[in-house]
Amino acid sequence: MLRILLPVDGSNNSNKSVSDFIRLLGWYKETPEIHLLNVQPPLHGGVSSFIDRENIKQYHQEEGFKGLQSARDLLDQAGIVYQPHILVGDPAEMIVHCAAEKKCDQIVIGPRGLGGAKGLLMGSVANKLMQLSPLPVLLIK
Repeated sequence: MLRILLPVDGSNNSNKSVSDFIRLLGWYKETPEIHLLNVQPPLHGGVSSFIDRENIKQYHQEEGFKGLQSARDLLDQAGIVYQPHILVGDPAEMIVHCAAEKKCDQIVIGPRGLGGAKGLLMGSVANKLMQLSPLPVLLIK
């Protein structure tokens, strides 16, 4: 079965890419296994000096869930099964890492997100992903 990684950030552009991807699912011979990913930026500075690791982890999970929610709603409405994932780190590097870990065959991404914290799917992230990924990357405008 084909495995696809679908990174999202909750922005309007990201949601449009998910909607467009849903319409493109007919291109595939069979319904692919979809892994939905949100990458949270790490907290910088001395935050860990003031907040314990468990609270930081909970914060990233809550923010990641918010970043996934609109894509989850779109996929749920279309009756498409997916597996959600939340990672913390450099977006392009974490996308490549997750795709390898989940043994994905393709990454489908919008070329520009602009959601919170500068957006997960900014053009620079898509460009970096194109350079780092050994997998085919489908950019949906």
